Amino acid sequence: MKTLNSTQLTIICNPIHNVEWPVPNVLAFTTTRNNPTSSNQTRLSASNAAFNHFNLGLHVGDDPQQVLTHRHDLLSQLPENTQIQWLEQIHGAKVLSIESHSKQALIADAIITRKKNIALAIMAADCLPILLTAKDGSEIAAIHGGWKPLSKNIIANTINKMTTRNEDICVWLGPCISKLAFEVGEEVKTAFVNQSKSFAAAFTLSLPTSDQQYKKSQTKYLADLPLIAKIQLNDLGIENVHHLEHCTYTDESQYFSYRRENITGRMASIICLV
Repeated sequence: MKTLNSTQLTIICNPIHNVEWPVPNVLAFTTTRNNPTSSNQTRLSASNAAFNHFNLGLHVGDDPQQVLTHRHDLLSQLPENTQIQWLEQIHGAKVLSIESHSKQALIADAIITRKKNIALAIMAADCLPILLTAKDGSEIAAIHGGWKPLSKNIIANTINKMTTRNEDICVWLGPCISKLAFEVGEEVKTAFVNQSKSFAAAFTLSLPTSDQQYKKSQTKYLADLPLIAKIQLNDLGIENVHHLEHCTYTDESQYFSYRRENITGRMASIICLV
């Protein structure tokens, strides 16, 4: 399996990680929980500390007006006249290909475009954001890589809708919950291993601590989301895979984490043609 160990990074405005890949005319980055447009990173007016900092999710219980302000602030990181296409992600396998921006969030977990001035956004707070581009910068895509969409082959669904040849696609895997923190039930492992035994490498038996005692029916595993994605991508003939190896669960200073906090904000991974 050929993958690049990590993505080269340039931190712009500190709270944003810009993807540096050898593709012309493509801008891609991921936000953190910190506001890229303000030196004051704490929202003292927030009634719920779970949403302090730069939350971009309208669906998590935060003040909608504050979220819209954050989304507007995010435009300053994009080329002039660019609009962000947001999704209503439902942990499914639906893929959309768009030629124009919609003010309404589109219901899907992956999106493709060949048009400029449309930034594709994937929100996450532990799930794996996946950004894709043609090597010649003619086509881009974004995927919400939670374990459910991955088990439903959303990567293959997206690749099949792209016009770019598989071998001419570059992929970036963003920050997500790491294997050391992502404990899942046996049903999650089964969902993948039943498709291919190669996925067994992405699961390690999680041994109970001294104050835990799992019943036989409660076998737990530590799951490696990036490895699952890499296996699927390599099986599709895509070997140019970059990975930002940041753990959203353990790095509380940079990232929101649903597994850590349950009620929390969302980051966005964004890609656009320029």
